[in-house]
Amino acid sequence: MGSQRSDCLDEYRIENPIQLGAVSEEGTHDDGRERAVIVCQVANSALAGDHVLDELNELAGSAGAKVCARMVSVRSRPVAATFMGKGKVEELASMVAIHAVSVVIFDHSISPVQERNIEKQVKCRVLDRSGLILSIFAQRATSMEGKLQVELAQLRHLSTRLVRGWSHLERQKGGIGLRGPGESQLETDRRLIGQRIRTLASRLERVESQRNLRRRARQRAPVATISLVGYTNAGKSTLFNALTGADTLSDNRLFATLDPTMRRLDLPKAGTVVLSDTVGFVRDLPHSLIASFKSTLEEVLNSTFLLLVTDISASDSQETRLHVRDVLEEIGAENIPVLNVFNKIDKIRQAPKAVFNRNGIPESVMLSAETGEGLDLLIEALATLMSKEYSQYRIELKPDAGELRSRLFQKCEVLDETYLDDGSMVLDLKMSDITMGWLMSQENYSGKWSQVG
Repeated sequence: MGSQRSDCLDEYRIENPIQLGAVSEEGTHDDGRERAVIVCQVANSALAGDHVLDELNELAGSAGAKVCARMVSVRSRPVAATFMGKGKVEELASMVAIHAVSVVIFDHSISPVQERNIEKQVKCRVLDRSGLILSIFAQRATSMEGKLQVELAQLRHLSTRLVRGWSHLERQKGGIGLRGPGESQLETDRRLIGQRIRTLASRLERVESQRNLRRRARQRAPVATISLVGYTNAGKSTLFNALTGADTLSDNRLFATLDPTMRRLDLPKAGTVVLSDTVGFVRDLPHSLIASFKSTLEEVLNSTFLLLVTDISASDSQETRLHVRDVLEEIGAENIPVLNVFNKIDKIRQAPKAVFNRNGIPESVMLSAETGEGLDLLIEALATLMSKEYSQYRIELKPDAGELRSRLFQKCEVLDETYLDDGSMVLDLKMSDITMGWLMSQENYSGKWSQVG
């Protein structure tokens, strides 16, 4: 956002205010990507290895940047004005000049004041981790709801950063209709962004109400929902496609999936479930993003089970699982049953394996979604989990309830069927309490049943 801007609210739309790209030739790589320096500050030298910037390097690449240099600073606590010490800031400015970069990316959330002060000294843009993640999400959003959610999160982030050294925004100037007497340009920007945030929030409320209607419709139907959750780039979409035969985008890049996708999955002897592919988590996920994606994350909250997918070939696989657990706790999903799925065993040459506890409940499955090894073990584990939710019933159907009978054969495991003299049908079947509640609500159901197992 520069000095050339419109003060009309209808035109005050920031599609991607933190997007990388579209910079001068001096700050771009030969392939047109923006040149960047990535920076991390750790509390002690034991944590100062170059590997601490590996994830930020991937994030920057996903946003379209070319990382030209890295810097790891050791300091017990950040400096209030510039986050890093004076010497490190000078060293950073030298790196920016030598590599002709146009953006410095920090692996931390830094304050607007720190961001402005560093920009003054290094003479280029400064982006923190939250801003970088928001930029990636803006590039990945495809649905209307996703775009609204990203724009809302971006504006909330940007509203705290309107002090970016824009001296022209501090001048007081009256206006016709838009500006009050003596209102500065900066105050006008804040007010316009506030109005845009309220507009987006209102539109999202309407979209959320539609999503809630669809969710309630699914809940009325006797179908359980299983959500894939995990760290970004763990292979969730590849696993989703392998299980359902869908063609959801699966790519070896961070946040390849943003908008949730749902497909039907038939489990042997356990009926039909809905499998949901969700956005990947990452450590230090911006709170504004979690708030803006509340309705999307609620799909996870309404799941019967969670498949926590982990890239077992990654050196930090244990750490990423803990980060995912933290996010699940933050959104209130920590009490939903979890089946751990350790993916990408083909990269470490491990054999597929399913682990059960002493009660016969599956706890984890090791597989490769890419090669298909272990998918059968996962299907069996899911069927076992679902069967634990089922009870055995004997029900009686009226002679004219053929359509209801057909639907029960689709949704339940039918163990036995007999016919009475009057044409009524008696079925022994295994079904969940959800399915039983649905059955009781059907108009052509006689209401005769007993639990036999």
